[in-house]
Amino acid sequence: MQLLRDSRGGERLSCVATIGNFDGVHLGHQAVLRQVSQAAAARGLARVAVMFEPQPREFFRPGEEPRLTSLREKIERLRTQPLDRVLCLPFNARLAAMTAEAFVTQVLVAGSDVRHLVIGDDFRFGKGRRGDFALLTDLGARSGFTVEATETLVLEGARVSSTRIRAALARGDLAEAQACLGRRYAISGRVVAGDRRGRTLGAPTANVALGGRSLPVSGVFAVEVHGIGPGVHPGVANAGFRPTVDGRRPSLEVHLLWFEGDLYRRRITVEFLHRVRDERRFGSLDELKEQIGRDIEQARQFFLQREDASGSRHGERKRL
Repeated sequence: MQLLRDSRGGERLSCVATIGNFDGVHLGHQAVLRQVSQAAAARGLARVAVMFEPQPREFFRPGEEPRLTSLREKIERLRTQPLDRVLCLPFNARLAAMTAEAFVTQVLVAGSDVRHLVIGDDFRFGKGRRGDFALLTDLGARSGFTVEATETLVLEGARVSSTRIRAALARGDLAEAQACLGRRYAISGRVVAGDRRGRTLGAPTANVALGGRSLPVSGVFAVEVHGIGPGVHPGVANAGFRPTVDGRRPSLEVHLLWFEGDLYRRRITVEFLHRVRDERRFGSLDELKEQIGRDIEQARQFFLQREDASGSRHGERKRL
């Protein structure tokens, strides 16, 4: 899969395309990308996804809602899909001011040579969101491409969407989020130096860089960590603002169970398996330290019970 950041770059590909945020690259997105792939195969064309960075909502209303995936995570997920190219356009004042007609002419036709477009029938585009599915179909007919509505993916009576997944994560429903994503919810990032407070509380942590992004989850979780040698490593993570120590920015801190070693500067992926408790403020650091000990023990018991049920070997590593 080729990644382009400008519609004027790269080899010109006559294509079937779709446009979206692809936040989470969830099962609904995957269904659309399969639809694109099938349409492209039938026409002998390339398969292209068009998206924007930042996402348009972030440009107009920054900080209003958390992302499910960073740009890097999103690209990594899209690389697993049936695509030949991802065109990631910078969403800025110029693009926001572009009329619907200019977007079709400059981006879809001149820039991407779109011959067929797969898009949601509620899609809005162009300055003032004036463009809609009907206008797109009309402009396509005049510009040499056809337009097809996406198929809606419904799971347990409701549409699969990034909004639904964010709502599930906000209330701690990891099972619903996983069902909609088709995988466990996870956050990736590089381990950076923290304030080392975890060591004084009896639980050294790996601090995952978030790049200024807010988090759709909050609380204490049993997690599995990828990116530390072969296999996965169990741990307990705190996601949120660390209210007891007056944290002002969102953070993700992970304490690994049955592990010793330096993780600084490693890029790791933290998968969320089980919610242990809400994040809350404690009256003192001693109270927090006691609760952390209980959190760690609860996470240990979660993994040991999983081990008993599945035959995995998280607990045995400690005893070797």
